[in-house]
Amino acid sequence: MDVRWLLMGCAALLTAPIQSLAASGGLPEGQGLSRKYPGDVGIARDPAVLFADDFEEGNLQRIEEHWRGETSNKNGKVLSLSSDVPPGSPGKHSLEMTATLGVDSGGHLYTIFPGVEKAFVRFYVKFAPDSAYEHHFVELGGYNPPTPYPNPRAGTRPQGDERLMVFIDGDGRYGHYQPPGAWTLYTYWPEMKISADKHYWGNCLSPLEPQPIPRGRWQCVELMIKLNDPANADGELALWLDGKLVEHLKKGVRRGPWSGMGFDLVKSGGEPFEGLRLRTSKTLLINHLWLEHYIDEGTQRQNNLQNPNRVNRVWFDHVVVSTQYIGPVRP
Repeated sequence: MDVRWLLMGCAALLTAPIQSLAASGGLPEGQGLSRKYPGDVGIARDPAVLFADDFEEGNLQRIEEHWRGETSNKNGKVLSLSSDVPPGSPGKHSLEMTATLGVDSGGHLYTIFPGVEKAFVRFYVKFAPDSAYEHHFVELGGYNPPTPYPNPRAGTRPQGDERLMVFIDGDGRYGHYQPPGAWTLYTYWPEMKISADKHYWGNCLSPLEPQPIPRGRWQCVELMIKLNDPANADGELALWLDGKLVEHLKKGVRRGPWSGMGFDLVKSGGEPFEGLRLRTSKTLLINHLWLEHYIDEGTQRQNNLQNPNRVNRVWFDHVVVSTQYIGPVRP
């Protein structure tokens, strides 16, 4: 065998993404874009990447400037840098957010990027072992026109041309799941269902199998939003945990009954999902990321949590927004 062909074959194996096509819609699993960038080193320069931060600046002010949007850091006590990093990360810093009940509701970083029809956000997160319930967490979405600050207009239904929002949230189900809850996609879009109080609160679109949020360890979380053609309900949402596809929401998948709170996917029975008409105009694109840690007293009461921990910490690292599937960090 010609040794040149052998070497070329080995090189191809080393640079090919480690992906398996998941059964639901052919979406990838495992490492994707991350395969090309061990430790995420250099991933921010990839043409597919819209935004990235591994918090290795070592300076909170420079990190806030890099996000190019609003920062919420009450009294300078919510955001800080930590030496706790995910296993396999070559970095030395992560971002720590501290929410203190009775003092503040946490904080956030927010950024905007060029609008796209399809986007993925991947981040690593770790909740403290004594975390209480989250009210809201990380959000990917779009505003038309783009704004340098979050403007969710909670409780109102989007019109289809001015905003869309998908929160990767923790859902306590009135205390059924232990804090900080189980992962759900808390979604605002034009055809969402109205709540019992006649307001439009985000609908929880939840995976087939409940995904309780771990405490005390790092987890890789990735969300995909694929926008619909305005004339069709062909939008898609997907959620990966540690590189495994746990939810792929699109027209025709089996769902349980609707309520003002949303629905759960089901293995059998149920009804086919009507589809996601996330927008009514092509002028609405995905163009912002809201890295948020928001807790309050009401969420603890709603989930029947007695004497919640007052100080609640969460850590973030290896945040990447891309037009391609990213996957976990390659060690």
